[in-house]
Amino acid sequence: MRRAIYPGSFDPITNGHLDVLQRAAGIFDNLIIAVARDNAKESLFTVEERVELIRNAAAEIPGIEVMPFDGLLVNFARKHQAIALVRGLRAVSDFEFEFQLALMNRKLEPNLETLFLMPREEYTYISSRLVKEICRLGGHIEQFVPPNVVTALNAKLQPA
Repeated sequence: MRRAIYPGSFDPITNGHLDVLQRAAGIFDNLIIAVARDNAKESLFTVEERVELIRNAAAEIPGIEVMPFDGLLVNFARKHQAIALVRGLRAVSDFEFEFQLALMNRKLEPNLETLFLMPREEYTYISSRLVKEICRLGGHIEQFVPPNVVTALNAKLQPA
């Protein structure tokens, strides 16, 4: 079985993430969406909330699992017998950091490949950070995130 891991903080998942996820699910037999429990970013949603948001948004995509992880990604990949990591690239600015991570992961686990997938053009400018800021300022976010995420963001960020 060809299993890959799509890691990230997903705070929250966006339509760009879903686009990458759907295409990766078509390449591999099984895709684990690994939600970072401990990341350098201060998350709006708990890891449990992020896992549930992803499960709901991706419920119709076959062959996926969603689970939290912490520690080294290569250890998580070994534990789950993954052959590849999937990473999304939106812009050239993402490439340098992602390239460095891919090389380090290869050094730590030579048998683990990294695949870079770009979201469709209409999603290249979307980031979780920007979506949260638009919502916080009262803007409409329906075109950027799945409906369940719109509801969750509005509940967290819109004044009562």
